Amino acid sequence: MANITANISANISDKSLADGKILQSVVDGVGVITFNNPGKRNAMSLEMWEGLGEALIALRDDPAVRVVILVGAGDKAFVSGADISQFEKTRHNAEASEEYSRRSAAQRALLADYPKPTIACIRGFCLGGGMQVAMLTDIRISGASGQFGIPAAKLGIAYGYDGLRHLVSLVGPSWARLIMYTGMRIDSAEALRIGLVDRVLPDAELWDATMEIARTISGNAPLAIKAAKITIAQVLKDPADRDMAAIRQIGIDCMDSADFREGRNAFMEKRKPQFKGR
Repeated sequence: MANITANISANISDKSLADGKILQSVVDGVGVITFNNPGKRNAMSLEMWEGLGEALIALRDDPAVRVVILVGAGDKAFVSGADISQFEKTRHNAEASEEYSRRSAAQRALLADYPKPTIACIRGFCLGGGMQVAMLTDIRISGASGQFGIPAAKLGIAYGYDGLRHLVSLVGPSWARLIMYTGMRIDSAEALRIGLVDRVLPDAELWDATMEIARTISGNAPLAIKAAKITIAQVLKDPADRDMAAIRQIGIDCMDSADFREGRNAFMEKRKPQFKGR
């Protein structure tokens, strides 16, 4: 398949962030955030982390956007990890690393608590911080070329609690240990088998299939999707930490919504519903 950025360039208007290394786009009600640093296999600089946060906020606040896809430019990588060339400046000791983590953690927190559905569209390398980004999305779809790993042990880095919590929740503690202790890479077939990704497709089909899923989500009732997202997030928490009141309230909001009435009417009239998110 040709460069993914070429495939998503038609009928969209791009906003450039982080000196062009983060691109923000909207097409057919789908927000697209592109990691655009192909010369370094989309390795993440601190500026790119902050640009990611800006793009997430803009798409979150855009009422026309109902779902967001994260994708890497080029055909080599989703995100190959942190930009190690910055480490001497930004992570050369514990104090500097703490500041780096604080600034990048704010953007990860945005993605972790994002109110709209998110999809990672993965080709090539998805390593280190790139895997952390992918694990924070709701759905991970990989091309056959996908390569996954967390090489923290090879760099002398302690991978953070949140990243490991998500890894364990997806693949279990034994596979998390194997991945972390060895720094090994696994291919897309293995990633699918252990639950790290949800689907694997030929690279040539990846973008169109991802967009089809995003458009399907976008056409469904936003409040019902919000209810599912909230409830699943609470299920994953320890029982003492669950916000059952939030689950109950979103259920009430759905049942009292105009969208619920529209869904019933559309079914009876044998037409496609037109949901408004209210």
